[in-house]
Amino acid sequence: MKSRNWVRLFLSTLLIGAVSTIIVGFAVKWNEYKDLFLASDIIEILLVVLWLIGVGFIFSIISQMGFFAYLTIHRFGLGLFKRVWNPVQIVLIAFVFFDLVYFRYQFFGKEGDSITPYLIIAIVILIFGLIIAYIKSKQTNKGAFIPALFFMYVVSIVEWMPAIQVNENSWFYLMLFPLLICNAYQLLILHKILNKKS
Repeated sequence: MKSRNWVRLFLSTLLIGAVSTIIVGFAVKWNEYKDLFLASDIIEILLVVLWLIGVGFIFSIISQMGFFAYLTIHRFGLGLFKRVWNPVQIVLIAFVFFDLVYFRYQFFGKEGDSITPYLIIAIVILIFGLIIAYIKSKQTNKGAFIPALFFMYVVSIVEWMPAIQVNENSWFYLMLFPLLICNAYQLLILHKILNKKS
């Protein structure tokens, strides 16, 4: 990838991270922020927006670090495992799915709590990953499906670990959605950038 294209990818992902975090931030913390809008407190609203932009930049950088780390791991996996790399990735996806449900429930579930909410979030992320992987495979080739799903599911959850460990609802969702959006954007735009002649 040419440095000019890498800079475009970096800056556009930063922008997407910031915008998505602003939207998600106001959505998940609306009860805290609605009074600012009702009072038309422009200064406070701008301060919140600036804070969310900064947080969005951090989420975007985490996403980009995960993306480039995965590109390296993927090449390493292809070299080491060759034809069984895709089955290895499927096993890892299943392992991470189980861990996300079971260990979160063990650590944060209270006596009498249902496992269903823990299962739902894992399934929702998996469905989103399947959709993005399907789009990626349609845009490129069928062989891209499993690597794309692995990135969207496993890498996204690894990037999301700080919020999982805190287990506070507003941070939980505030970090998840921008990460998924940034990861999906990078995955779907990469082949277009690589195919650019300039």
